[in-house]
Amino acid sequence: MRELRLRHPPGARREELKLARDMGQAVHDRRAGLGISQVELGRRAGMTQPQISELELSGTVPTLPLLARLARALDTSLQLELVDDVSNVGFRAHTPAA
Repeated sequence: MRELRLRHPPGARREELKLARDMGQAVHDRRAGLGISQVELGRRAGMTQPQISELELSGTVPTLPLLARLARALDTSLQLELVDDVSNVGFRAHTPAA
């Protein structure tokens, strides 16, 4: 079996780190806004507290399935915009049903 090696364009690692930082901050901000602990978010998302901490501290780049679990656990919709060199990451709270 051959190993597939991907070549990253210049600046790709920097962009990945920025996205990880922005995502971690968005998770932290929403979690804090809900007034829940990392333990509680982990329980809701099927993660451990150390995994939540690592995510919030930009130590990992989450997969799409994990982002979906986090959005559900945070009662939000994930907003991710990637346009040229600009990226915006955030969570939009669901509005309560009337």
